[in-house]
Amino acid sequence: MSRTVIDLDDEALAEAARHLGTSTKKDTVNAALREIADRRRRAAAVERMRQMVTEGEIDFSVIEKSAASSATTPDKDQHAA
Repeated sequence: MSRTVIDLDDEALAEAARHLGTSTKKDTVNAALREIADRRRRAAAVERMRQMVTEGEIDFSVIEKSAASSATTPDKDQHAA
């Protein structure tokens, strides 16, 4: 881990700490850095899934049909009473 001296926007830091649930500047900055990296990875994964759907590699209609048939099938536990 490196040590760096930087000027921080105190209001932005306080708001980030509230959102992230952190209590120290160090924890807030590190959590914010991890959060943005995670957010970019998730966005890239969503974009890849969109491409896969467009290219026909993923067919949500199969999943939707399965979910629809499960929703119309009575639950055994509801009729056991």
